[in-house]
Amino acid sequence: MSESEPESESESDAEGIVVVLPDGSELAVDADATVEDCAYEIGPGLGRDTVAGKLDGDLVAKEEPAYDGAELEIITDQSDEFIRVMRHSAAHCLAQAVERHYDDVDLAIGPPTDEGFYYDFDNLDIDEDDLPELEAEMEAIIDDDYEIEREEVSIEDAEERLADEPYKLELLEELAEESDTVTFYSQGEWEDLCAGPHVDSTGEIGAVKLLEIAGAYWRGDEENTMQTRIYGTAFEDESDLEAFLERKEEAEERDHRKIGNEMNLFSIQDVTGPGLPLYHPPGKTILKELEDFVEALNQDAGYDYVETPHVFKTDLWHRSGHYENYQDDMFVFDVGDDEFGLKPMNCPGHAAIFQDQSWSYRDLPIRYAENGKVYRKEQRGELSGLSRVWAFTIDDGHLFVRPDQIEKEVERIIEMIFTVLETFDLDYEVSLATRPEKSVGSDEIWERAESTLESVLEESKMDYEIEAGDGAFYGPKIDFGFEDAIGRVWDGPTVQLDFNMPERFDLSYVGEDNEEHRPVMIHRGIYGSYERFFMVLIEHYEGKFPLWLAPEQVRVLPISDDNLGYAHRVANEFDAFRVEVDDRDSTLERKIRAAHDDRVPYQIIVGDNEEEDGTISVRDRFEDQKYDVEIDAFREHLEAERDEKRTEPDFLQDE
Repeated sequence: MSESEPESESESDAEGIVVVLPDGSELAVDADATVEDCAYEIGPGLGRDTVAGKLDGDLVAKEEPAYDGAELEIITDQSDEFIRVMRHSAAHCLAQAVERHYDDVDLAIGPPTDEGFYYDFDNLDIDEDDLPELEAEMEAIIDDDYEIEREEVSIEDAEERLADEPYKLELLEELAEESDTVTFYSQGEWEDLCAGPHVDSTGEIGAVKLLEIAGAYWRGDEENTMQTRIYGTAFEDESDLEAFLERKEEAEERDHRKIGNEMNLFSIQDVTGPGLPLYHPPGKTILKELEDFVEALNQDAGYDYVETPHVFKTDLWHRSGHYENYQDDMFVFDVGDDEFGLKPMNCPGHAAIFQDQSWSYRDLPIRYAENGKVYRKEQRGELSGLSRVWAFTIDDGHLFVRPDQIEKEVERIIEMIFTVLETFDLDYEVSLATRPEKSVGSDEIWERAESTLESVLEESKMDYEIEAGDGAFYGPKIDFGFEDAIGRVWDGPTVQLDFNMPERFDLSYVGEDNEEHRPVMIHRGIYGSYERFFMVLIEHYEGKFPLWLAPEQVRVLPISDDNLGYAHRVANEFDAFRVEVDDRDSTLERKIRAAHDDRVPYQIIVGDNEEEDGTISVRDRFEDQKYDVEIDAFREHLEAERDEKRTEPDFLQDE
């Protein structure tokens, strides 16, 4: 540096630090500056409005010290994250209300969530009827507008304060390994061990609502105590709360567990085990249609079907890397001197099949597909209907390709995914998930894999977000999230690029130069898993499946027993469809209502007039009806609607 060049602020001020603001600019502050101090440096108005901050993406209290090189974002009541801070404070109000009404309660944890908050308690005897009283107490605490004060204390002081709180003491023991001090937050007579952040006073919490009570194991471990979890939510105003409650009510009406029971689709029974769904005939009918659909896509795309067993020696899982990275989620057991594991993924089996042959560069790409059942040991408290289970089936595909074939194959997979999205009329979100903290492979391999997927996304001009650290342990991935009819997003299709497993299995092909080369492995799922996709469809359609998926497509309703013979002759005319005759001794009105409640797309009504004319009357699930319909004309329409996979019955809408 020449004498005429001024030193940069960070170089000239040895006692200071530099933080990076969201626009990329740098801000020099004192070495001991907090998030709030940084906000005041930017401007006094921002300083006064500061509620919290984000340091390198982590939400922190405004009193948290900044550090050199940190990416800093200031959180105010206008920020998206403000509602999360407010909900955290609402969780404290819940705990304060509980301790005002119940003696000898032990506090556990109370974090905010995407839709609200919860707090876990031990030694709490409570039921749903008690929630209104607690909610009223929370509102009183909010109305009292207690100042929420943050205090940093020593570990020794914290131990004294928490002497009667066994769960807090367990948390404190872990925190003591990282720091000599911890923080408490207090409001009125109540305090809690907490890292924050929180709003300045309870009066800043808007509208609150307690939702339900559930059981939850301490730290999510089923070996630990089952505690009482109270769920709630909070919004800045009553109108937002009312809108949320309306969405929640609609979600409950669409709940796949409720509809699955009503339509006899599936069950999960205590006697057979948690997280192990049983598919009843109507549910299996839908699954078979989904299987046929994706198998047709695979056939068109040049996949060969393979099959692998449900269990392997753990030697395979050591080799693939799953044992060291996934063991806690595996069902493992001994048989004699050997250890086996139920497969959590299908990919190692497919790699073993590829390894069993010699390949030339001319043979690639090799594309394997399997509707493979896999098993993952989720915590019991996390199991929920079909959305999270122990046993599920992946419409799996694994491709072994030359490096020069990667982009084309990924593009073809994305085309298959878009076919699914369009067929089922699903909106979606796309993300690029990068290297997680727990992973295998070199930095060079990961950088190459991530840049390749990013290139495909850029060339496709798709909007996508980066999900840092959310990749698989063996490679980055492109994830598609299904957005259902009421705006909820669910995990769906995925494309994963893997340079690591071919290395671990020593996979190779002979190149044009007669030398051995390493293939690249692509993992892909078009639905993701049948279970979760089935759940999405049940709730998306609210059980009103399009004709091609409906377990019962047509129901014939004779007006009286005198028309029963004609009803069966009509049903025989539609034997290419899933058709039933309602021959119960009941009124036509009740039969129509039953078919509507069973969500049958079409009803054929036959009486004396229809039998005399050789025609039918057709009624759809929209309760529209057409008379004097020719049987051949309606059958032709059904064939077209089924084969074109239209999303709604539309015979009467054509008129």
